[in-house]
Amino acid sequence: MSTRGMVFFDIDGTLIPSMSSSSFLAERLGHQHELDAAEERYAAGELTNEQVSVIDAEGWRGVETRVVADWLDDLPLIDGIDAVVAWCTEHDVEPVLASLAWQPVSEAIAKRHHLTMNGGPRVQVVGTVYDGTVAEHFNEYDKRDRALQLAAERGVPIDQCCAVGDSRSDIPLFDALPTSLALNAGSTARAAATAAVDTKDLRDVLPWLEAWRRDFR
Repeated sequence: MSTRGMVFFDIDGTLIPSMSSSSFLAERLGHQHELDAAEERYAAGELTNEQVSVIDAEGWRGVETRVVADWLDDLPLIDGIDAVVAWCTEHDVEPVLASLAWQPVSEAIAKRHHLTMNGGPRVQVVGTVYDGTVAEHFNEYDKRDRALQLAAERGVPIDQCCAVGDSRSDIPLFDALPTSLALNAGSTARAAATAAVDTKDLRDVLPWLEAWRRDFR
C-alpha cells in the first residue's frame, strides 16, 4: 500500500492491557517475582531500562526459542486490534509497533495482527537457545529514534504520524510527534499526550484516528 500516515502502538500496557509481556513470560520462565520488582523500580525511576533488561534476560537462560514462541500464542491482547489494523489499511496508514518489549513479543504480535515490527531489545541466542544475556539494549529514546527513522524511510512527514501509548517510555515519542493518545495511561503519559482514552477495546480509538487523519488530508 502507499503510506500516507503512520500510527505507532506501544505494546505493554497498551496492546497488552493486563500485564507486561515480560511479566507474562517471566511467569512461565520462573522469575516473575524478580522481574515484577524490577519493573516497579523502573516505573518509579529507580532502575534504567537497561538494568531491568539484564535482570529479565537472565531468566531466559537455557530456554529454546521455539518454547517462547509457543508461549506467545497465548499472550492476552486488547480486543479490537484487527479492526484498527483494517482501518489503517483502508486509509493508507501503516500500523507500527513501537515498544520496549522483547523482539520475540513484537514479532509474535506483528505476525498475528499484521502490524510492522520496528525494533526492541533482544536476548542473545546461541544456536536455538537463549543464553541469558542481552544482545541488544533498547530504551525509550531508541524507540523514538527508530520510529522517526522509519517514518523518514517511508517518506512520511512527522505531522502525518501519531502514537498511542500508556507510560513514561512513550513520552519521548509523544514529545516528538504533534499528535499522541494516552490509552489507559498513568498521569505522566496523560500529561504528555494530546488526548486520552480509557477502554477495553482498541476500536474505541477509531474516532480519534479519524479526526487525526482529517487533519492531514
